[in-house]
Amino acid sequence: MSETVLQELDEDGVLLITLNRPEKKNAFNKEQWTAFREAIDAAKDNPKVACVVITGGGADFSSGVDLNDMANADGETEHPFMSSARALLDFDKPLICAAKGVAVGGGATLLLNADVVYVGDSLRMRFPFVQLGLVPEWGSSYTLQQVIGARRAAELMYTAEWINADRALEVGIATAKVSDDGLLDQALCKAREIAQWPISSLVATKRLMRQVHLQNVHSANDREQDEMMRLAGSPENIESVMAFLEKRQPDFKQFRK
Repeated sequence: MSETVLQELDEDGVLLITLNRPEKKNAFNKEQWTAFREAIDAAKDNPKVACVVITGGGADFSSGVDLNDMANADGETEHPFMSSARALLDFDKPLICAAKGVAVGGGATLLLNADVVYVGDSLRMRFPFVQLGLVPEWGSSYTLQQVIGARRAAELMYTAEWINADRALEVGIATAKVSDDGLLDQALCKAREIAQWPISSLVATKRLMRQVHLQNVHSANDREQDEMMRLAGSPENIESVMAFLEKRQPDFKQFRK
């Protein structure tokens, strides 16, 4: 079992999944993508798991894709984040996220696929895809609109602006704002409240609630992956990654000739 994703199942049927690369703000590398997918798949199939809580180890939820890892990508057609996305979209048990600190990129889109989202006071999230010369991922081109509406979603996607805890609550990304110290306790308490009920009923209810959206979100995810493959490695994407690694502002105007 990878140490990049920790799992703890309690006697009530609540599985706590902790993203565990705190020294990298829990940025996903290939090992962590794979471990995350395996944890989600195992939770789906485990009859003892009634509800899942996902949180980040240390001060942050997740800063998304590890850009150092991306810079060293070998161009393979099936990156582990793709299978992770499918596993998350098909997960049919109640899912709660407890997020504080940084939640960026994949860390932000993960929240959109949760059923309940609690955020700490320190939350700072954003959808940085256009800044990276890329497109949204994990079905977020659909799910963000589903959660907060088309115009607000467009504003957040097009600007890649930072969103604090109050803003996340205002637009509807967050279910509630909690102090950082009480965040995980709140999430686990709610998860145990949910986990007392029959798993068969919880699964059936989630499937019914998601049925109207599931085809659309899978379609969005498929289109996103096509566009991601097209734009990954483009001059604009390379400029963005190199600017990050070199700690400078990217210059996209050079490509407008």
